[in-house]
Amino acid sequence: MNFNILDLAVIILFFLSMLLVGVWSYFRSKSSEDYFVAGGKLPWWLAGISHHVSGHSGAVFVAYAAVAYTHGFTMYMWWAFPVGVVIIASARVFPVYWVRLRKNFLIQSPLEYLKTRYDLTTQQIMAWSGVALKVFDVGAKWAAIGVLLNVVGGIPMAPGILVSGIVTLIYVTFGGLWGVIITDLIQFIVQVLGSIVMFVLVVKRLGGVDSITGIWKQLPPEHSQLFNSPYTAAFVGVMFFLYFLSYNGGGWSLATRYISSPSEKEASKAARLSGILYLVWPLILFFPMWAAPLIIPGLDAPNTSYGRLMLEILPQGMIGLVIASLFAATMGMTSSDVNTIAAVITRDILPVVSKKFVNDKHPLRTARITTFFFTLATIVVALNYERFGGVLGLIVNWFGALLGPTALPLLLGLLPVFKSSGPAAAIASIAAGIITFVITKNMQLDSLALEVGLPTMVSALIYVGVGMMTRSVPDKVNNLIAALKRTT
Repeated sequence: MNFNILDLAVIILFFLSMLLVGVWSYFRSKSSEDYFVAGGKLPWWLAGISHHVSGHSGAVFVAYAAVAYTHGFTMYMWWAFPVGVVIIASARVFPVYWVRLRKNFLIQSPLEYLKTRYDLTTQQIMAWSGVALKVFDVGAKWAAIGVLLNVVGGIPMAPGILVSGIVTLIYVTFGGLWGVIITDLIQFIVQVLGSIVMFVLVVKRLGGVDSITGIWKQLPPEHSQLFNSPYTAAFVGVMFFLYFLSYNGGGWSLATRYISSPSEKEASKAARLSGILYLVWPLILFFPMWAAPLIIPGLDAPNTSYGRLMLEILPQGMIGLVIASLFAATMGMTSSDVNTIAAVITRDILPVVSKKFVNDKHPLRTARITTFFFTLATIVVALNYERFGGVLGLIVNWFGALLGPTALPLLLGLLPVFKSSGPAAAIASIAAGIITFVITKNMQLDSLALEVGLPTMVSALIYVGVGMMTRSVPDKVNNLIAALKRTT
């Protein structure tokens, strides 16, 4: 094990702080509204930081670090840059709509409005498929932290996954969204401190401030290019659309940050803060990853580059801080996902499965039980991550390819221009996207853009096409769209 007593002390203190927040939040959550949407009282700056922290995980330091090591600056161009742009560009649209849905329709789950916008069948298809998809996505995040702990600390994969998973399970089950939000703030501070330490030490190792721009002269020329095959301009264009869907609400936990805001203005400010953080912060975060080939050249396993760089750069006693920052990145995203998925299961699925949940006398207890068992399922997937194509395979090929078909009707359903796209359009688009994914999964496509984006492209065409053939719009849909357009 590469940790000394000081490293272990920092990591233990980090985990203890997470648990203490969970206990504090337990007493703050007195209803399911508190548990799932913080009572609609989430300040914009907390919502913005949480939206940012919840949008990435320890996979950044494994799968994305591998791309940064092998392909350079293009990593920023196909992840952080488009994410920041789509969030800021949509700050006055989707955050506002999510707040209006909570105020006008009392939603606590992003999928609750779908029963009115489409019908019960559509809502259930999207709920079940989205929950299944999230099991794999969250599992990939646990696996990523397991890989890093294995490289840096010599800790076997399973214990690393179990430690982070179980601690998260405890504080998110007890504390609900307030527990998630406050731990997000702590995790953001820890992540910033750990990443700045890495940045400063790497710059110092490479000769000082001049190395910030100088590394690009020493790296292969293609590493400084905006687009580096297979991460072409077409691939970045596809990712723009996927991130548009995901970060505006298609990634359900990110919609929750807006739903929980007290006003439209606060939700928009939260979005802008998150978007700015995505544009600026990754330039510091990724620098050690871009510079890694100069310090540890010739790695056979690029996904271990960040972990090996830590061992090379960090003095004893500092490893614990950076490890805590990696835990923070993962636990921020996974706990947010778990809380929102629990809301979907509790509010959208269970009342349909059994009538006893329609007027549940103990909704808070049900929410906590749901949270507990969903988290267990994600940990099981993480322990078997290699069967699903590794971390990057789970995140990009599975989640990226299937996100669009499940998120598209959810997000576009909020826009007046698509109000004629009803249940048939939604169900057909989801089915077409999933079928496209199944057909192309084992095909050798020449383009990564097509491999990741084709299911969503097909879904979009079907959704719009079927909607154009629909002549009438139900009154309930017109009323919902009208309510979304009214200022509250």
